[in-house]
Amino acid sequence: MRMWAQSHLCPKPQRVSSVLAAAFALVFLLLGASQPASALPAFARKYGLRCSACHESWPALNNFGLKFRDNGYQLMNDRDSPIWQNPGYWPVTFRITPIWHRVSSLQQVDTYSTSGSASTAQRITSSGFDLSGLDFHTGGTLEKNFSFYVLPSSDSTGAFHFESVNARVDNIGGSPWLNIRLGKFELNNLLSEKRTLWLTGNGGIYQTYHFIPVNDGNTFGQMGDNQLGVEYMGHSVDDRTRVSAALLSSNDGSVGLITGANSYSGFFTFDQAFDAGKLGTERLGAYAFVGQAATYYLTNGGVPIPGSGIGNKSFSRVGFYGQFYLGPHFDINVVTQHGSDSAWFGQGYGNAIASDGNGTATCTAIPPPYPQPPCPPNNTPGTTIPGARAPTWNGYTFEARYVYSPQLIFKAVFEAERMSQQSTPGTPSNLGNINNYSIGYRYNPFMTSRAGFAYFGEFNLFHQDLTGPFNSAGNLTNINTSELLFGIDFDF
Repeated sequence: MRMWAQSHLCPKPQRVSSVLAAAFALVFLLLGASQPASALPAFARKYGLRCSACHESWPALNNFGLKFRDNGYQLMNDRDSPIWQNPGYWPVTFRITPIWHRVSSLQQVDTYSTSGSASTAQRITSSGFDLSGLDFHTGGTLEKNFSFYVLPSSDSTGAFHFESVNARVDNIGGSPWLNIRLGKFELNNLLSEKRTLWLTGNGGIYQTYHFIPVNDGNTFGQMGDNQLGVEYMGHSVDDRTRVSAALLSSNDGSVGLITGANSYSGFFTFDQAFDAGKLGTERLGAYAFVGQAATYYLTNGGVPIPGSGIGNKSFSRVGFYGQFYLGPHFDINVVTQHGSDSAWFGQGYGNAIASDGNGTATCTAIPPPYPQPPCPPNNTPGTTIPGARAPTWNGYTFEARYVYSPQLIFKAVFEAERMSQQSTPGTPSNLGNINNYSIGYRYNPFMTSRAGFAYFGEFNLFHQDLTGPFNSAGNLTNINTSELLFGIDFDF
């Protein structure tokens, strides 16, 4: 789930120096207390484990926590089946995050004078108190080797949806290599976005998982979103070797068959861990997200008909990932990606949901002398412009964590997304390129079998080339957004 969406802004600027001074004071105040940490509540009440047994820092998993999840939320002992639990045990965790944050970004602003009205780019900064969405986590076993996970989730306004709903049959025939899951679930990403330690608007998601070229109509290949489908997953007894294959509807996890009638995708992973002695357990892997999705739709009164998508075209996201421990306190997570879409997606075909209501795609304008994107109707057959090419790009995510203790973790992320080929000839080669930086900390004053509590602070800088508002000269600017965030993350 994307825990936080960027807030509305107001035009009053704030002094950075005073904010940073308050931030440092708050950090020192938070680090002044110390109590033992324990486990995540829902499963801690069942197994009596400490937090550090499964989590590098809640909610991020360590290797033991990954094995626990791979086993279907089981320790493979007599306590796995609910029949052996106290009747009062209820595997539910509630989570919400009150925050204070300061956001600054460049916006298109109307200007007025005696000669008429115009618009220009202006930086707008606002700060204040806010909330994330509310999560109801429930998961575990229905019987030994029959597990489930359900997550009703709301945004900050209280609008609910089902973020995750799936059931799983584990260890079929007594083999850890045979596990099947059906429903809506997180893809088998080693660097999990659903267990992310980040909550800012642009830092709270991994850009590499969601990157789409400017004016591209393919919204279906976003690795960070929970997807609908069926997944096979297998692993060795010690969980050092892991493999998965998922068949997914090409609809980015949306319910109701709203896209193509016969469009499917596949997500495949393989990773291998090895012992590096005093450094720890290192893990390397590869993934491929490949499939087809609709490029246009049948209509009724000019409006696309849900589920009528046809004209399937292909897309792919492939890459490598790794988790490298450099001793007991420091680790680095790396994800690389090479992405490619059909030229049809690159020309704006594909996502009828993002149209103007009449099936015409919404596009980002590009000023002269560069060619304007075609912005074709997404609900009628058509052709791409002469010379249109398949857009391709490369992405990189590097996340470093320093675990000072099970209670305190420092963290940093750098992401780079680079276009290697634009779909429309003559388009600036750097249009849409992203640099994303985040730093922060997370401190757990306590974590018991009943509740968890964390103080956290983050700072994010987001930059994207040529996708900002027009300036007074009529040229596109870059997006440069910053966000400073402090808050309390708790669950029960």
